[in-house]
Amino acid sequence: MSTSAAAAAPTSAPPSAPATATAPAEAASPRAGGRRKLDWRLRFAFLSLVWGFSFLFIKVGTEGYAPFQVTFGRLLFGTLVVAVFLVVKRERLPRAPRTWAHLAVAALLLNAAPFSLFAYSELTIPSTLAGICNATSPLWGMALSLVALSEDRPTRRRVAGLGLGFLGVLTVLGAWQGFSGLDARGTGMALLASLCYPIGWIYVRRTLAGSGHSNLSLTGAQLLVATVELAVVTPLFTSLPRHFPVVPLLAVVALGAVGTGLAFLVQYDIVAEVGPTTAQMVTYFTPVIATAAGVAVLGESLTWTTPIGAVIVLAGAALTQSKPRRQR
Repeated sequence: MSTSAAAAAPTSAPPSAPATATAPAEAASPRAGGRRKLDWRLRFAFLSLVWGFSFLFIKVGTEGYAPFQVTFGRLLFGTLVVAVFLVVKRERLPRAPRTWAHLAVAALLLNAAPFSLFAYSELTIPSTLAGICNATSPLWGMALSLVALSEDRPTRRRVAGLGLGFLGVLTVLGAWQGFSGLDARGTGMALLASLCYPIGWIYVRRTLAGSGHSNLSLTGAQLLVATVELAVVTPLFTSLPRHFPVVPLLAVVALGAVGTGLAFLVQYDIVAEVGPTTAQMVTYFTPVIATAAGVAVLGESLTWTTPIGAVIVLAGAALTQSKPRRQR
């Protein structure tokens, strides 16, 4: 759920995992900085939990605040966390106006727009459905990359994964039942949010790849721009809250500080240590945790089509990302 230009630049990957990271060599060492790092599997589990619970935090946040306010708070607290690390590591933000212009588009496509769309969608759909819609991003990415990226050639494996994945989407939505009981607007917003990610990845790959800036620097700048974008938009469509409900406010703080800022830094470390292929597998755990959290904590209902469809979606997404053995 925390997607950055630095993470998305080299290839198209799921929204909750970066494609690669250009980290210093010492970052891959478990003893970097003279301290032993927590085992990457535990960090991987933490990241899965955080991004899975993000949809629950969005749902709780929108119970007390407008969707744009939830998104603005999320970006603000996420930016503050990354800013602390920028200061500690003495990283500098980019200076070239052209880089900032590209980052403004990346921030819109990878942060401001999808975060806002998910927040609005959860006004009318359960967090479980939003989490599953998020898992369709690799499918959208594969479909778009086959058209927009000449190096991503269609293969029978990828086409089969694409077809299987969208069959899973239709299963989740209960297409053969006429989509009865489904809020079309909210579901459409969640699917559109998932589509924003691969569009952003392709844009970033063509404009910011090889910019020479560190991942941390680009991400800090991107989150800062996204925060400014929401700071401009939010007052135009919402009014200042007369009171500040505590539980929704804490959900927004957790969504931003942990689910956006800290999650990216953990993600960055995992990619540097075990590589992007392993790191992107977190995407396949996120909807499972989102569904479990929505049912157990929020008491959301669950029909048989939701878990069955989710499994089909994830199988299709995994198939589009896999390669034949000889290519591995």
